[in-house]
Amino acid sequence: MDFGYLQVLVRNVPPDADESVSELVEHFFLVNHSDNYLTHQVVYDANKLAKLVKKKEKMQNWLDYYQIKYSRNESSRPFKKTGFLGLWGNRVDAIDFYTSEIEKLCKEISVERERVTNDPKSIMPAAFVSFKTRWGAAVCAQTQQSRNPTLWLTEWAPEPRDVYWHNLAIPFVSLTVRRLIIAVAFFFLTFFYMIPIAFVQSLASIEGIEKVVPFLRPIIEKKFIKSLIQGFLPGIVLKIFLIVLPAILMLMSKFEGFISISSLERRSASRYYLFNFVNVFLGSIIAGSALEQLNTFMKQSPNQIPRTIGVAIPMKATFFISYIMVDGWAGIAAEILMLKPLIIFHLKNFFLVKTEKDREEAMDPGSIGFNTGEPRIQLYFLLGLVYAVVTPVLLPFIIVFFGLAYVVFRHQIINVYNQEYESAAAFWPDVHGRIIAALIISQLLLLGLLSTKEAAQSTPFLIALPILTISFHYFCKGRFEPAFIRYPLQEAKMKDTLERAREPHLNLKGYLQTAYIHPVFKGDEDDEEEEILGKWEHDGELVPTKRQSRRNTPLPSKFSGSSSPSLPEVVEERGQP
Repeated sequence: MDFGYLQVLVRNVPPDADESVSELVEHFFLVNHSDNYLTHQVVYDANKLAKLVKKKEKMQNWLDYYQIKYSRNESSRPFKKTGFLGLWGNRVDAIDFYTSEIEKLCKEISVERERVTNDPKSIMPAAFVSFKTRWGAAVCAQTQQSRNPTLWLTEWAPEPRDVYWHNLAIPFVSLTVRRLIIAVAFFFLTFFYMIPIAFVQSLASIEGIEKVVPFLRPIIEKKFIKSLIQGFLPGIVLKIFLIVLPAILMLMSKFEGFISISSLERRSASRYYLFNFVNVFLGSIIAGSALEQLNTFMKQSPNQIPRTIGVAIPMKATFFISYIMVDGWAGIAAEILMLKPLIIFHLKNFFLVKTEKDREEAMDPGSIGFNTGEPRIQLYFLLGLVYAVVTPVLLPFIIVFFGLAYVVFRHQIINVYNQEYESAAAFWPDVHGRIIAALIISQLLLLGLLSTKEAAQSTPFLIALPILTISFHYFCKGRFEPAFIRYPLQEAKMKDTLERAREPHLNLKGYLQTAYIHPVFKGDEDDEEEEILGKWEHDGELVPTKRQSRRNTPLPSKFSGSSSPSLPEVVEERGQP
């Protein structure tokens, strides 16, 4: 059964002194969408409750660890200190301590759960609304609901796995302010990010270390230590800063208030690509930080900027060849070997793993990470376009990289990574836009380069290239982009008709009324799995993978197919006996 395109998120529900948010939503849709409205689920501000539940799970994990430890040696009870990280504080019985802490947390969770469900202030002016037909949902999601365009705002709801619940509690009116703040912060991050790197790298030099810690001078002056510091320490510092960058960009996206994981990753990917373009591509061609580049460009006339960069491009071909080999080829090799997850797993296994649940979580490979992988690949695509004409010797290195990347990532997606959500190809418009931008950049830089050569007379004729590329972009934007934003009513009507013919007695309400309940209001994991299997036997679907994993989840996706594997196959895939 395909449950896609039946849910709509409505925000900015106007306050009413006589009705609750839930009653107001129900009455509004019964009046304005009486033929298609099915049910709804209001959005709760359950962030505090989620923190308590997470803290309880952590405490329960420690209790399981100490109980297992005691069961192996019942001659002595395990003890712990109550201070920070167990380093100081009163020495208490570990099992009794965590048992009492869990009991306290259970009471707090019960009180907080009661408060959230009963306190009107905990209910946000938003709701997930489900419809009987895709046609009705499409009409609601893609039209203005009120004469006041700032009230009853509707949009397509992300699938349940894709919802970022923490941001649903952010008031809608504050989103514009948050995004303005982050836009300014990202500007300063892009143009000043190299300043702390340069400062730390100066401290990581021989002179900097001797100035800060002069008593280490006899050790630093040794030939091996000196060569190690000079050769590796600055590069390691740079890599550490760049490793931290995606996490910073993701935090910025979360602060902006996006309500789905896919939109968080899309925004982070866009900023990561822009940062790489300014600080890696332009920063390597024009020596200096991004701020110095901006200062250089502001002192020139606009028509001189392509010329300045065009002259510098051929001289950096060797650097980018080595960059592709070291960062690109080595990165693909590290991807197939899974070196980073392997190291992280062993660190977690040594320091953090206490129970089998911890070990299973430590072994979880996670998702592919579109917010970092896709911008890096598009940076190499930009390098290939720029140097295809200028220095064709770089092309074989790019082709080898893309060939390896295709084989490796295809294998990883099928056999290794988990699919955390289904975004209905929402990444593609961004990817297409960056490809077009790379084409235009390469054409402008080619114009700048040719203007310095004897072929300057041909430059005016090449102006047609970016004009044609921009025209092609607007054609694609008008022809294909609506397919990623709007759902055709003709397609919705056709699917509704087919569904009624195939399953005339289908009960949608039983599933849809619980699909968007906050995770903290659901039962424990085992109960959810039994519920999922029982639901699937009637009308649900599971995501089959080639790995035995307990993390397979229901697929209430917008684009899930109608065919389903048999129940024995699903049980076998889930590793159940």
